[in-house]
Amino acid sequence: MKHELADFLDPLGLGAWIYHREVNSTNDLALSWAQHGALDWSLVLADSQTAGRGRFDREWVTRPKSSLAISLVLRPLHQEKAHLPRFTALAALGLIRALHRVDLVGQIKWPNDVLVNGKKVAGVLVEAEWQAEDVSALVVGMGVNVSPEAVPDGLRYPATSVEAELSHSINRWTLLADILREMMALRRVLPDQAFIDAWNTSLAFRGQWIDVRRRGEIVESLRVLGITSEGCLSLQNEMGERVELLEGEIVMPGR
Repeated sequence: MKHELADFLDPLGLGAWIYHREVNSTNDLALSWAQHGALDWSLVLADSQTAGRGRFDREWVTRPKSSLAISLVLRPLHQEKAHLPRFTALAALGLIRALHRVDLVGQIKWPNDVLVNGKKVAGVLVEAEWQAEDVSALVVGMGVNVSPEAVPDGLRYPATSVEAELSHSINRWTLLADILREMMALRRVLPDQAFIDAWNTSLAFRGQWIDVRRRGEIVESLRVLGITSEGCLSLQNEMGERVELLEGEIVMPGR
């Protein structure tokens, strides 16, 4: 397996990469690696995870030979540190552009999910390693449902897989290499308005009314306006007032 992966990953110029057949969490391994000096663009990937997680410590199931479970160690440059919320979109947009290569249209369900045909195909979790008050590294974790076997039952939000939407199988490692190439290209414009423009172009539910959970369990109906330069979701309430969220959750499409 490592020899096969090398054909896809070595040409990318990553800081380093490590493959595991099974781990508890690729993010946990990447955070530990970051603490011990992992280079920018160091990658941890696994065939399966037993304790993968998403936002709010929700479980993310990764079954063998069915998904991509990856975590990247990224060392933010000085000009990137003012834009840390954009790193979640960096991974999501990388996947969306990779999916475009196989004629699938992906959208970002703010803040950290990727949808295809309105169903969740991937999730992103970004965690930080701090030194005093300075971010020394970010770990950008992403799980992608590649085959139908990757999609468990009883999820909070409708889910799908890349292959289910394509109606044919694909090579997981080709998709992985494409995601990483697109992320590398996008990172060059991460501090620029062009990055926010790309985020807004791929934003799900833009112009629609949706249900948003914020401040604990309070759910409000709001209309999606777009993403601000700070990475906030800009919305409008029923009185016409603008609301900006840096944290929260889209529950389901509203009216």
